[in-house]
Amino acid sequence: MEILKHECGIAMIRLRKPLSYYKKKYGTYLYGLNKLYLLMEKQHNRGQEGAGLGCVSMHAQPGEEYIFRERALGSGAIGEIFANVKKQINTALTQGVEAIDLPFVGEVYMGHLRYSTTGRKGLSYVHPFLRRNNWRSRNLMLCGNFNMTNVDEIFNDIVSRGQHPRVYSDTAILLEQLGEALDKANSTIYHEYCSKGMEGIELTRKIEDNLDFTEVLEHPASTWDGGYVICGAVGSGDIFVLRDPHGIRPAFYYCDDEIFVAASERPVLQTALNIPRRAVQELVPGQAIIVNKAGEVNTTQILPELKNERCSFERIYFSRGSDADIYKERKELGRTLAPKILEAVNGDLDHTVLSFIPNTAETAYIGMIEGIDHFLQQKKIEEIKKLDPAAPDYDAQLEKILSKRLRAEKIAIKDIKLRTFIAEGESRNELAAHVYDVTYGQVQNNVDNLVIIDDSIVRGTTLRQSILRILDRLHPKKIVVVSSSPQVRYPDYYGIDMSRMAEFCAFRAAIQLLKDRKQQSVIDEVYRKSKAQEGLPKEQVVNYVTEIYAPFTDEEVSTKIAEMLTDDDINAEVQIIYQSLEGLHKSIPNNPGDWYFSGNYPTPGGNKMVNQAFINYYEGNTMKR
Repeated sequence: MEILKHECGIAMIRLRKPLSYYKKKYGTYLYGLNKLYLLMEKQHNRGQEGAGLGCVSMHAQPGEEYIFRERALGSGAIGEIFANVKKQINTALTQGVEAIDLPFVGEVYMGHLRYSTTGRKGLSYVHPFLRRNNWRSRNLMLCGNFNMTNVDEIFNDIVSRGQHPRVYSDTAILLEQLGEALDKANSTIYHEYCSKGMEGIELTRKIEDNLDFTEVLEHPASTWDGGYVICGAVGSGDIFVLRDPHGIRPAFYYCDDEIFVAASERPVLQTALNIPRRAVQELVPGQAIIVNKAGEVNTTQILPELKNERCSFERIYFSRGSDADIYKERKELGRTLAPKILEAVNGDLDHTVLSFIPNTAETAYIGMIEGIDHFLQQKKIEEIKKLDPAAPDYDAQLEKILSKRLRAEKIAIKDIKLRTFIAEGESRNELAAHVYDVTYGQVQNNVDNLVIIDDSIVRGTTLRQSILRILDRLHPKKIVVVSSSPQVRYPDYYGIDMSRMAEFCAFRAAIQLLKDRKQQSVIDEVYRKSKAQEGLPKEQVVNYVTEIYAPFTDEEVSTKIAEMLTDDDINAEVQIIYQSLEGLHKSIPNNPGDWYFSGNYPTPGGNKMVNQAFINYYEGNTMKR
């Protein structure tokens, strides 16, 4: 219901043939640029705040630009940057520039779609970041899908070695850290061949031909704590894609003799390149895939692969549902909830309408319908077995049983035209109540149960201000809101915009339960323990926030959430059902990362930051993350 922001989407392209090859085969030198556009548009769901692209032209002559970059802000950023690129190309054409020498005609392309999770906004924070130099092999362009939990440590590390960063952000700091490593790699090769009497253009080409990005990446990566896919491109043509050792953030790639491509999602590559699923590879956690100046592609293990912590929320919410595995998993999330739903409506399917919150919950809804329909079919079999075939009305009874169907309807409809940003205060809340519309005439007044499934209930704001109010207008006897994900109890620090404790309705419910039961001492004790850890290294920090939830069952927290989100003017009984952790892992077995739900952070930095988040909450520092 509430839109969660996610950082970010990446796209990397390295053409492996001369540009003349693409002109002859595809009729244009812009083959790579056109593919980049497709890759970015197909990942539009991963970036609404801004977008950027970069290009490296390996064939440019001295005195000509060989690194091009375009960035823009807003939900229309992709269209804007490509419109600007087209304008520059058209301008150059009118000036008589040869087609192969046009701006943004190159062998290397980098695309990025940005969602901020740090509160820092503006064009200067939009990737790719660029570190300029007069030697092509020292230019570095960087983008990524990541959040680092130990930015302070990395910052202090590079400052201690004499650097003076101009910007304090994880991307800028990583750019300088990797830039220093790239400079050292250049210098090592320079001195090696200088000692052999080489100089000038010959020496420069030797450096470009012998850059080893394994060496460039090893030390910087060893200092990082977080979830990341980091992409880089060098002015002389080398590129790399590096994934964190737990595999928290996703990365996929495809390579043939014409092209190397990497992106955040598998189906994006399948669609943009018209290739089968089996042709797309997943980048191994801790591994980098490197394409050198000559176009040779190699994978290397930069960091040891650690425990699998692939993000489950990625599968539930963020990734495109057109991926075959994700589609199957989302259906299973809905199917596993069927027993809880049947219990909530006392098995009365004759008086239960089933629906979903558009649009990302639709697949889970299909699975939910299948799960409940299986129950209905079993019930039909039992009823048929009880019939007497010799009874005069046997055929009528049999027909009555067989005619039973689930009442599956599209009840909630999102009004995408409605915007509330122009209003403030109570008037904004009034408008927010109309973000969704409903289908009338499908629910029997004060008789039917209304079951609505959503992919997640995180903050509960839209549920309280809009969903429950608009559903209550249908006058159901009971509203059952179902979340295909478990209760989100803990902040994320690896790229999803969930960072403040008080934002989570599950946390607010647990705090209120402690207060209701006169157990405020638990809150104070968690604060005391968390505060005592402030000065400790991240590796020694324990997540004590789990003790806030320890006294309660999941059902008790869910019941309290429903109570807190249901205003007095709602007439229907309201129940909220969440997916269980067991159901999550059964449905998504290969992406076990569940720290949002369990508090089991995959890296030490996560524990340190969740304790700080609780301290901020307790002390009333609501602006801190």
